[in-house]
Amino acid sequence: MRERLYEGLTLFNPFGHRKYINAGERWRFIEAARRAPAEIRLFCLMLLWSGARISEGLALTPLSIDIESGAASIHTLKRRKRGIVRQVPLPPDLLEELNIEFGLTAAQHDPELANARIWRFSRTTGWRYVKAVMATAGIIGTPAMPKGLRHGFGVNATQSNVPVHLLQRWFGHASLRTTGIYYDVMRPEERAFAARMWGTKSGL
Repeated sequence: MRERLYEGLTLFNPFGHRKYINAGERWRFIEAARRAPAEIRLFCLMLLWSGARISEGLALTPLSIDIESGAASIHTLKRRKRGIVRQVPLPPDLLEELNIEFGLTAAQHDPELANARIWRFSRTTGWRYVKAVMATAGIIGTPAMPKGLRHGFGVNATQSNVPVHLLQRWFGHASLRTTGIYYDVMRPEERAFAARMWGTKSGL
């Protein structure tokens, strides 16, 4: 049963369409998010750069964000064992925006606000916000869903030569084999090898 489960893990649907956003779509998503209201923009960018699921992003509190170390502490919500937390690094400009918009530094010293959710809307609303930004970015088909951001995070990490054990930790995967599917996607160096094979005239 476990082997069959692993065999079913793939970044492509039964028709061969990818489930992840690619590099071009990622940057279009960032540009589209920048045109959205701050609360929506920062939620979308948090998911994009952390690989968090919607429910995990919505569970974040001011105390979850360590501005000094530059990381978010994310509760892994899809594991049977509760209380598993993973730290994921975030871009400095995103951390700065989060701090300015939500007053995280001040909130961390307020007993009432420190453990209050940063984003107060529901999972359904969060899903709708992400889908709207994707539509603005012109992302269509199978990748055009919030999970496309999580898969895109994994693919971006592998194409940036992030070690598999580190990506496993950032994702909160129990098994290294689950993380391994992100290393099956074509990497930039493969394009370089192919370009040499094609030659300057692409073999035509």
